[in-house]
Amino acid sequence: MSDDALREAANTMRAVRERCAWTRSIDHRDLVPYLVEESAEVIDAVESGTRADLREELGDLLWQVLFHAEIAAGDADDPFDIDDVARGLTEKMVRRHPHVFADAVATTPEEVLVHWNAAKAAEKSARTSVLDGVSDHMPALALAQKVMGKAAQVGVCAPTHHLADPATEAELGDALLTLVQLARSRGWDAERALRERVRDLRAEVRETEAGPS
Repeated sequence: MSDDALREAANTMRAVRERCAWTRSIDHRDLVPYLVEESAEVIDAVESGTRADLREELGDLLWQVLFHAEIAAGDADDPFDIDDVARGLTEKMVRRHPHVFADAVATTPEEVLVHWNAAKAAEKSARTSVLDGVSDHMPALALAQKVMGKAAQVGVCAPTHHLADPATEAELGDALLTLVQLARSRGWDAERALRERVRDLRAEVRETEAGPS
C-alpha cells in the first residue's frame, strides 16, 4: 500500500469520526469486541480463506488501528495520532533488527531472536517479571503456551499429568498443560491445532446435517 493510500485511509477515518454520530460516540473500550472479532476473521482468512478474503480482513483490521488512533488524537490529556503510532513502530522495528539496520550479524533465525530479545529486554527494563506484558485476554491454550515459555526462562516447570482419566477438573487442567508442553517441545501451536480440528468437526457436522447428496 502506498503512502498516499494509507493517508487516504486515515483521512477517511477522520471524516467518519467527525461526521458519523455512532462513530463519534465510540471510545477505546467500546472498540475492543470489534478488534477481537476482526482479529479472529483475519485468522480465519489465513487458515481457510482466499487471498481476497485475507486482503479484505486485513483492511478491516487496519480500520480498527486507524479508529483507535483517531480516538486517541482527540484525547485532551495525552493525544497521539496514526503518524505517532507509525513513527513509534518504525523506531522499534529498527532497534529490534540491528542485523538489518546496523552492524550486528545474524545468519540464522536463532541469532535473529537473540538480537530481538536483547533489544526488547532493553526497552522493557522496568519490568520486574517475565510475565509482565503477557495478556490474560489471550485464549486459554495460547496463554498457557506463552506462560509455559516464560516459566521455562526462570526454571519453573509446568505441572505434568497422565492423560488418561483425570478425576477432577484440576487434574484435567494439568492434563491440558501436559499437552501444551508437548506442543511447545515439538514447535507446534496448541491453539491453532485445536482450532483447526474444531474447524474440521464443524464441517463434519454441517455435512451430516445436509444429509446424503
